[in-house]
Amino acid sequence: MTGKQQSWFFSLRGSLLFLAILTLLSFTYLALRYSTPPPQVSKFSVTKLNDAPGTRKEEECGGGGGGEEEEELYSDTFHSPRVFKLNYEEMEKKFKVYIYPDGDPNTFYQTPRKLTGKYASEGYFFQNIRESHFRTENPDEAHLFFIPISCHKMRGKGTSYENMTIIVQNYVEGLISKYPYWNRTLGADHFFVTCHDVGVRATEGLELLVKNSIRAVCSPSYDVGFIPHKDVALPQVLQPFALPAGGNDVENRTTLGFWAGHRNSKIRVILARVWENDTELDISNNRISRATGHLVYQKRFYRSKFCICPGGSQVNSARIADSIHYGCIPVILSNYYDLPFNDILDWNKFAVVLKEKDVYQLKQILKNISDAEFVKLHYNLVKVQKHFQWNSPPITFDAFHMVMYDLWLRHHTIKY
Repeated sequence: MTGKQQSWFFSLRGSLLFLAILTLLSFTYLALRYSTPPPQVSKFSVTKLNDAPGTRKEEECGGGGGGEEEEELYSDTFHSPRVFKLNYEEMEKKFKVYIYPDGDPNTFYQTPRKLTGKYASEGYFFQNIRESHFRTENPDEAHLFFIPISCHKMRGKGTSYENMTIIVQNYVEGLISKYPYWNRTLGADHFFVTCHDVGVRATEGLELLVKNSIRAVCSPSYDVGFIPHKDVALPQVLQPFALPAGGNDVENRTTLGFWAGHRNSKIRVILARVWENDTELDISNNRISRATGHLVYQKRFYRSKFCICPGGSQVNSARIADSIHYGCIPVILSNYYDLPFNDILDWNKFAVVLKEKDVYQLKQILKNISDAEFVKLHYNLVKVQKHFQWNSPPITFDAFHMVMYDLWLRHHTIKY
C-alpha cells in the first residue's frame, strides 16, 4: 500500500470512528431526554391532574377542602355524591318557583296546614316555600308553578271527598283559563303538595292534574297511580319530635328489633302474629299506652338496633322518619313504596329494605347483619338525619331543600 493510500485509509477509519461516537452520544442524549421529563412539565402535569374535576383525589377529599360539611356531601349515602353537589349548587343559584296568588287565604288556599302532627310536612312546605329565596313574583322567570291548595286543611274543615274534588277542579280550571302558563306545557311544569291520603283522593278525579303535573305526596305507592319519574315522594315527618335526636350510641341498643302500632294492614297483622311473643324482637300489636309511663314509646327507639316500619293503611309511615331521628335503623317492610329521596339517597346504606314476604324470616335477616355492618348503617343514619328534618325558616340540606332538589331534577320541560 502506498503512503497516499495509507493516509486515505486512516482518514476514512477516523471519520467512521468519529461518526460512530457522535451517533452514540446522540442516542444517549435522546434517551436521557425522553426518559426523564423536565421539572416544569412534571409539575404542570401533576397540578393539572389534581385540579381536574372528577379525579379520585377530589372525590375523596371533597373537591378542595370545604370542611366537614363538604366531606359529608361526598359520603356514600348518596347514589352520586359529585352529581348531587354540582346540581344542588346550580339549584341554589337558579331555581325559581311561582306561587299562584288566587284563592281565599283564610280557607284552604295559600295558608299552610298546621305545622304539627304526622301530616306536618304539607304545612311546612307551604310555609317554607314562602320563606325561601326560591319564590319569585315574576312568573316569566319561574321554572315551576306551585298550585297552593291544601286538601288536608280542606278535610279539616269538614269538606266531603266529593266536594273536595269539585273544589280542586274548579280552582285548577280557573288557573288554566286565567293564566297562559299551564297551556305551554299542559301542566308539566306545575306541581302540588299533599301529605294526607285525602289529597290523593281529592285530586284523582281531575285526570289532567294527576297525569300531567308533578305530585309531591306522602303516599307514593306504585299501585295507586304514583309515577316515579314524574312525581315526588314527600317524607312524612311527625314534628315536633318528643325527644332529641339519637346517634353515636350503639352500645345502648340492646334490643334487636322494635315495633308497636295498630294492626290496620295485612302486613301488620302478620308481623304481630308471628313475632309478638319473641324474646329478641320487641313487637306489640297495639300502641303503647301513655299510662305505662312518659314517652315510653319514643324511648324504645333509643334502645333498639332496628325499628320495623311496616306499611299501614297506606304504604308510607311516619315511623320511618321517627326511626331515623332517634338513631334506630329503619327496616322498610312494604311493597310498591317509592321511598323519599330514593333517586338521591342510597337507602341500602342506612336502612334495611325488605319485601312484605320477608316478614317470616325477619329475625334471621336482622341477626345475619354483623356488628360491623350495623355500626356502618348507624353511622350513615346519623349523617342523613338532617335530610328528614323540617325547619322554619328552612336550612341547607333539610327536608325542604331535598324536596326542592327533587323538584329541580324534574323541572326540565319544553316551553312554547
